[in-house]
Amino acid sequence: MAEGEGVRMVAEMEKRIASAWEDRQLLSDPKVRAAVLQAVHGLDKGELRVAEKVSGEWKVNAWLMQAVNLYFAITSLETSDYGPFQVRDKIPLKKDLERAGVRLVPGGIVRYGAYVAPGAVVLPGFVNIGARVGKGTMVDTWATVGSCAQVGENVHLAGGVGIGGVLEPPGARPNIIEDDCFIGSRCILVEGVLVEEGAVLGANVVVTGSTPVIDVTGPQEVVYKKRIPAGSVVIPGTRPKQYPAGTFQIPCALIVGKRSAATDKKVSLNETLRQFEVAV
Repeated sequence: MAEGEGVRMVAEMEKRIASAWEDRQLLSDPKVRAAVLQAVHGLDKGELRVAEKVSGEWKVNAWLMQAVNLYFAITSLETSDYGPFQVRDKIPLKKDLERAGVRLVPGGIVRYGAYVAPGAVVLPGFVNIGARVGKGTMVDTWATVGSCAQVGENVHLAGGVGIGGVLEPPGARPNIIEDDCFIGSRCILVEGVLVEEGAVLGANVVVTGSTPVIDVTGPQEVVYKKRIPAGSVVIPGTRPKQYPAGTFQIPCALIVGKRSAATDKKVSLNETLRQFEVAV
């Protein structure tokens, strides 16, 4: 297919899905239903993505979030058998893993509509529809990659990590983890958090839309919201806040250092974890 023809088809797909989002009665039109199915198929194959970096900034494709929502509206519950196991759901499991070059360990679940790149490994974790997992990334035991979350290449999501899903409102930034990050055990990232390239989060770091992310490495604190700067080494912390009933400690995340550049990223990561005594 010529590039121009592909662009035209995507534009037409987007138009039909956006119209159906405003008027659900249009879902009775076979062409509209086909557009929804085609969009989710494109997400599954990695040909489309909910968010992409353009000129250094993350752009959210709201119409693809709409497509994921509408997919639930046009599909019905079906019972499927997988060996001795049975499920009843609106979304089937991802197939053709060998062709995709993906390693999926027993107990791991990747739903149709999620893209997992060649060389990625999913242990007994969960990757939801609309999500994207990059090459060489490991989704460790009991880690969750929520709807439309974007996880880059060579990332390690350690055991029990929770990357929240974002489906509504369409256009809201999903949770994004850029390349070469390490997300320690039991970390939680929700409400459109951006973890920039090469960041290291120690165990139990929780970042929401309102969590202060405080750089304490300089003479004065620098506070970020919904963003972990590139190369940051982050640990959980608390800070005092005054309430009518008294002063209480509320959670925050502390940037305690920067990851040094090195040719061998794995060596660099190990040195960083030791240097800053980061629990993983």
